[in-house]
Amino acid sequence: MKKKTDEKAVQLPSDRLMSIDALRGFDMLFIMGGAALFIALAEWIPCSFTQAIAEQMEHVEWHGLKHHDTIFPLFLFIAGISFPFSLAKQRKQGRSEWGIHRKVIYRGLMLVFLGVVYNGLLDFDFENLRYASVLGRIGLAWMFAALIFIHTKWQTRVFITAALLVGYWLVAGFIPAPDGGGEDIFSAQGSIVGYVDRILLPGRIYYGNIDPEGILSVIPAIGTALLGMFTGELVKSKRESLTPGKKVLWMILAGIVLLVVGLLWNEVFPINKKMWTSSFVLVVGAYSVLMFALFYYIIDVLNWRKWTLFFTVIGMNSITIYLAQRFVKFSYTSEKLFSGLVKLMPENSQAFFTQVAYIAVCWFFLYFLYRKRVFLKV
Repeated sequence: MKKKTDEKAVQLPSDRLMSIDALRGFDMLFIMGGAALFIALAEWIPCSFTQAIAEQMEHVEWHGLKHHDTIFPLFLFIAGISFPFSLAKQRKQGRSEWGIHRKVIYRGLMLVFLGVVYNGLLDFDFENLRYASVLGRIGLAWMFAALIFIHTKWQTRVFITAALLVGYWLVAGFIPAPDGGGEDIFSAQGSIVGYVDRILLPGRIYYGNIDPEGILSVIPAIGTALLGMFTGELVKSKRESLTPGKKVLWMILAGIVLLVVGLLWNEVFPINKKMWTSSFVLVVGAYSVLMFALFYYIIDVLNWRKWTLFFTVIGMNSITIYLAQRFVKFSYTSEKLFSGLVKLMPENSQAFFTQVAYIAVCWFFLYFLYRKRVFLKV
């Protein structure tokens, strides 16, 4: 655990922007009960609007995209935004290049380890343990992207990002699984992506024939992290011609380009989160950069910040709440504190207010840490 010494430091160019923490908190809210909240709202107040939102609060079965599919890649994208600021700060403080490399590799591997712990490492049932994980995907994709960022200029990074996405398409789109049995090449069984998981991943594979955080799909996920790093590098730029307003416009333009190319690519390489297809990287990258442009413009350009506390509290301890929900039964606490009040509500609204209570307990736990300036960092 580390203590943050000065919350106002986020306003300095060399530190992370307040919009980063707020957007990360907005993203994590859906993991912290927000998705279930909207589903319960649709049950309480059924109408076309609430039901349309509720339908977005779950993953698509295979091809396609819903809002719930954007949560994970947006988090990885935000981790990418932060790195150019972190790298510049470390170099300014005099950290050696070896020290920077060691920190990057340590963070990546630690996230892989925490992911395995999250999946049940301490049960010691290694045969049925799932070794792939959300945290592991973030750790590996961010780590490789950070190493690329350290050693290359932006032009080379553009080429590498394109090569990763096109190369992944050429492999996944034209090499069928040897044991596919004639299944569609973009299916779990027919895909080479699933085949590599089946022959190389130890332990339990999430879907039996493919893992959404498997081996080959790390390659395009590196592209997701690199898109975030491009964004962070743009925002960090001190060129006089690049005013904050122009940076926002560049991000909007980039989002439009990514969206158009991603939708066109979808025609031959379907948008698919479980395979983390290249079209998925671009379309969700468009969503991510446009969301960040919105938060950056409102919070850091217009300086409208008072409303951000709720999200910032979550965003500054996002890994904490992700892990804590696995090991701490917040639902027990919320039930003991609020079940009486919830029972006073109309029966069809009780699921909604139960979810409100759960989010409140999680948030005040994080707020306590925030007030103590204690933040879990990997």
